[in-house]
Amino acid sequence: MAEPGALGGPADGQASTTAAEPSEEEQRARARRAKHRSFWKELPLLVGIALLLALLIKTFLVQAFSIPSDSMQNTLQRGDRVLVDKLTPWFGSEPERGEVVVFHDPGGWLDEAPQSDSGPIAEGMQKVLSFIGLMPSAEEKDLIKRVIAVGGDTVECKNDGPVKVNGKALDEPYIFPGDTPCGDKEFGPIHVPEGRIWVMGDHRQDSLDSRYHQNLDNGTVSNDEVVGRAIVKAWPINRWGTLPVPDTFDQPGLSAAASMTPTIAGFAGALPLVLWRRRRLIKKAELKS
Repeated sequence: MAEPGALGGPADGQASTTAAEPSEEEQRARARRAKHRSFWKELPLLVGIALLLALLIKTFLVQAFSIPSDSMQNTLQRGDRVLVDKLTPWFGSEPERGEVVVFHDPGGWLDEAPQSDSGPIAEGMQKVLSFIGLMPSAEEKDLIKRVIAVGGDTVECKNDGPVKVNGKALDEPYIFPGDTPCGDKEFGPIHVPEGRIWVMGDHRQDSLDSRYHQNLDNGTVSNDEVVGRAIVKAWPINRWGTLPVPDTFDQPGLSAAASMTPTIAGFAGALPLVLWRRRRLIKKAELKS
């Protein structure tokens, strides 16, 4: 009679070793393969999140725009890329004098602009880059100019200038060398309605701006058409720089006509209340006495 384990089977209470344990090197190789597969599984999710964030940034925060013409020389050159702040208008902030802004075509300003045919591959790349905010869309009809006057202002320019806002002459060192403030188109005085702006290019002799579209809303642009303020020249690298508001727009009295009205109205509204309260206090004092 065979004893337990005599036929080569495991003895009672002993562990079976039907397969060899994987070596440490094999375990590391398996871990590397699992990690590699995990990366490729997560990649579509990472790409999707990146595109979603890019779309949100483009829609609500910052978008890149390409300068299509020479109308803003020498501040901006054709082909420059600028970053436009789109967040501020969401909080109700209106364009201010001196800012460089991007705005939608108010109606017919770009009708005579040449249409480019760059081919299907280039058009496809532009659509992808415009989707994530790195380039403007070919379908978007946007312009970029400098805000000269805002709602409530009166703007004018006669003969060789200077441009005047509310009777104050502007000192405009940003104008293209050799140009005159009026360019070849004098105008005004024009009263800018509330909620609208008067815009001009820095290259006055090569900019079809508010001066040339006075048949439509006196050349003014609605604040609702403004995409945002250009804040930085981002490309090419050697032209990087900010786009600050020139000092001439901070001169005393420039906005006096617009800013005094709310102040006076505030005092006018407060005065009757103060007098009414004073009369009540006097009557109370008389009754107590």
